[in-house]
Amino acid sequence: MKKLAGITVFLAILYGALLAADVGARTATNHFHLGQRIGLYGILSLGAGVLIITGGIDLSMGSVVALTSTVLAILLVEKQWSPPLAMAAVLGLGAVIGLLHGLLVTYLRLQAFVVTLCGLFIYRSAARWIANENVKGLGTAFPDLKEFLRGSILGLPTYLVGLLCLSVILVVFLHLSVYGRYFFAIGSNERAARYSGIPINLYKILAYVLCSTLTALFSILYLVNYNSVQPSSAALGDELRAIGGAVLGGCSLRGGEGSVPGILIGTAILVLLPNLTTMWGIPSMVDDLVIGAALLTGAIIDEALRMDSAGRKILRGVARFWLRMLFRG
Repeated sequence: MKKLAGITVFLAILYGALLAADVGARTATNHFHLGQRIGLYGILSLGAGVLIITGGIDLSMGSVVALTSTVLAILLVEKQWSPPLAMAAVLGLGAVIGLLHGLLVTYLRLQAFVVTLCGLFIYRSAARWIANENVKGLGTAFPDLKEFLRGSILGLPTYLVGLLCLSVILVVFLHLSVYGRYFFAIGSNERAARYSGIPINLYKILAYVLCSTLTALFSILYLVNYNSVQPSSAALGDELRAIGGAVLGGCSLRGGEGSVPGILIGTAILVLLPNLTTMWGIPSMVDDLVIGAALLTGAIIDEALRMDSAGRKILRGVARFWLRMLFRG
């Protein structure tokens, strides 16, 4: 709870700094675009967070996006599949990828880092191969679908509404069901969970399937949002941002810790930071530096909260640094 309260305060300070930075930051258009990005990339962070809670990791998420969005574009435009059928096929492909990861990690006892690192290379290469190194897109097709997904529901971006609905489902699953408690138990102490009679392999596989299925869902929205996909560069590095959002939101890479609200807050922070640097007139090439500093700060705060007086001194020092950075001048 301390970590959740801390990042909530940090998000509030960050948002206040954004509003004070420039008049353009206070416009409805800027808020709409921020909501779109939070809604879109929050899905990816939720997928990463669910897996991290069980002690797993997936470094191939960006490459899975490249593959599944490329397949979706080909099915819709070249194969003339109907949107519901093509989307269902892509979600199924994502689930199969997650199942493969889970089986390799659980039954062959391969390290998740190695399995998904190999996937990072394999899936992007496969996407480039099936696309023949060409950009795949929707062109002017499916205008109604684009208008709906890029539009709003009750004044909120459709992507953000979708993320909130998905978050409610995951809150019920992770925090209010026995199956979600199994996820946390596995991440906290896998051996103790096994001795308690929890089918470890089944739930670890389920975590990988959920992660890759949510990644495939993200790829559908990604293609509609950007209208095209370049297999060699699509979602490049987004797996690290997804993991970063989950970790910043309170998920421990050790496993067994994390919450859906925390992941949403972590995602919002990572979306607001580049927007704030833009309002300050800082070159976009510095965005990753700012994000990296924020993640490092989150890690320091996480460790400081575990300490006593020495940890609190570190925490106060970090807070002073960010306050000076956010409200400089």
